[in-house]
Amino acid sequence: MPALYASTVRAWPMLLCLAAAPALAEPGSADVHRLLRDLQERLSRVEAQNRELERRLAETTKTTAKEDVLNGRVEDLEYEVLALRTKPGPMERFEGVSVGASLTMVAQRAKGGGVDESQLTARADVEVELPGGSIGDAEGRIFAHFRAGDGDGVMNNAFASSDATAFGNHPQPVLMEAWYQLDVPVGGNSGNLGRLEITAGKIDPFGFFDGNNLSDDESEGFLNLAFVHNPLLDAGGDMGVGTHGASPGLRLAYVSDVNGTNHVTASLGVFGAGPGADYSDSFSKPFTIAQLEYSGKTWHGLAGAYRLYAWSNPRAWDQVNALDVDGHPTIQQRHAGWGISVDQQVTGHASLFARYGQSSKGILNFDRGFTLGGQLSGSWWGREADRVGLAFGDLRTSSEYRAAGSGSGNERIYELFYAWQPHDNLQFTPSVQRIDNASGTGASVTVWGLRAKASY
Repeated sequence: MPALYASTVRAWPMLLCLAAAPALAEPGSADVHRLLRDLQERLSRVEAQNRELERRLAETTKTTAKEDVLNGRVEDLEYEVLALRTKPGPMERFEGVSVGASLTMVAQRAKGGGVDESQLTARADVEVELPGGSIGDAEGRIFAHFRAGDGDGVMNNAFASSDATAFGNHPQPVLMEAWYQLDVPVGGNSGNLGRLEITAGKIDPFGFFDGNNLSDDESEGFLNLAFVHNPLLDAGGDMGVGTHGASPGLRLAYVSDVNGTNHVTASLGVFGAGPGADYSDSFSKPFTIAQLEYSGKTWHGLAGAYRLYAWSNPRAWDQVNALDVDGHPTIQQRHAGWGISVDQQVTGHASLFARYGQSSKGILNFDRGFTLGGQLSGSWWGREADRVGLAFGDLRTSSEYRAAGSGSGNERIYELFYAWQPHDNLQFTPSVQRIDNASGTGASVTVWGLRAKASY
């Protein structure tokens, strides 16, 4: 604006000259005509400059207005971003929540020892873990496990089922587990003295006791029940869990940090036994189990775990005497025993496992169980996720079982499988099992199988 004013002021003398030009000009006066022409040219240039200045001034005014609008919008956006940052997000409520689901199907054919049949079983599992709040430095979590299934598996006339995934005919989802656990750091919030774990609810005891990192999941590892858990506790029935595989109970455990990678865990579990395992009786005379575990980098810097445990079940069953017409025992008695469970990586590609169980009280079909096996990682032959497994089991018939004339000798079990994993969520596992002297009867059965598992 000041430039426009200055140009206008400078133009006034020329305008006055133009006004006086007619009086000064005379025909034939070349100087006057030249002066007028010069003045007109200068006036034209001044007017052009004024028009250019006015155009630039108008553009500057528009740009300033646009900048003001843009700055206002930027400020509004900053306020919105700040509000979003301070407002709880819709997904925050799901922080700490984990969900897993799987579908497992097994097709088997058993032949030999008077058995010739095929069976298809299916099982669906959904597991949910939720944050359970905090009490001071203690952190809680909630766990729930739902399962549905169809099929009982092939009848192989053996002590242990050849298809541990079979869940019977339960097409409607069943609440397998529902428990709450509180982890309490020992030694202040740093937890430098370890932690105390308190678990209560409907619990599968095998989720905390007799664990094995190599042979503990029938949906991905060995299928025969003798290899999945200690044979005396599961196939032998000493654990005495409820109909669907869990019981009401309480677990206390102390986990000590040895050197940052290794841990010692001492735990005690008390669970409903007999009818109490199915909530149909009191919690009196519970099943009790205590375990001591050492795990971490246990041998040459390789992962391993060693567990020693003992149990007592005052509401177990005499499995040999006084059976009903369906072969079910009718006399309750106390059973007790002890066992070990070991898994150890021995090379970068190979791992071994072993379990041993010994009965110290009670009448069972077999009173000692021993299993041994190993796995090779597919990384050895360029298939990182694949595995091959081989296991052997030996179940010794009890003296009472032999005296009753039910059978004699030891049942021996062999299993070989190859787990082929085309991608992270899908696995196919062909397997073959050989069961010699099944239930001590001298019969031998071969079971061919194919397992498919889709998981999320």
